[in-house]
Amino acid sequence: MSGISMSRAESDEITITFDGSKCIHARRCVLGLPEVFKPGTPGGWMFPGNARAEEIARVIDACPSGALGYARHDDGMEEPVPAVNTVRLWENGPNELRGDLRIADAPATRVLLCRCGQSKNKPFCDNSHIEVGFTATSEPGTQNAQDAATRGVLTITPTANGPVKIEGPVEVIAASGRQIAVSEKVFLCRCGESQNKPFCDGSHTKAGFTAP
Repeated sequence: MSGISMSRAESDEITITFDGSKCIHARRCVLGLPEVFKPGTPGGWMFPGNARAEEIARVIDACPSGALGYARHDDGMEEPVPAVNTVRLWENGPNELRGDLRIADAPATRVLLCRCGQSKNKPFCDNSHIEVGFTATSEPGTQNAQDAATRGVLTITPTANGPVKIEGPVEVIAASGRQIAVSEKVFLCRCGESQNKPFCDGSHTKAGFTAP
């Protein structure tokens, strides 16, 4: 998949789209349907004719970065929008957002946002956290626990030289799924320096963090 930006592959039942700029090679696709997703194959690496659309759709739904998408032509169910917007923390890695998302005014259901501050593709994760040895727990203490957030659009706005502003009903959850906080507005650290991760504590100012 290296070096690929935007690509697509079609069968009678489904069209698969791939945005290489968002892919961090989590390999959910390859492990889920190796007969469909074959990295390194000359001339293309996605073969939607090798499985039913329903199988392909469910594997793509598991892609955490949103690099893979699909459109069905068999009258089957399109990707469901999660009932609750969530920010799930990865151990020593990014923030995984799922829900009814809007980022740069574009709709999405899955994105991985950088929280180490080193991504070359901000606000998205590009696996730089691995290269720089970023450390951040995926199981911080609970800040406020309450009923699940209600449905609604979640707007994602990177602030200049600062955190990512998240507006709308959202649950911040640990990797285990344990609730950390429920809010209508949160500011997520993306400089990697906050002492209150995943939340911003103003450390970007002292660190001289720069990002659009």
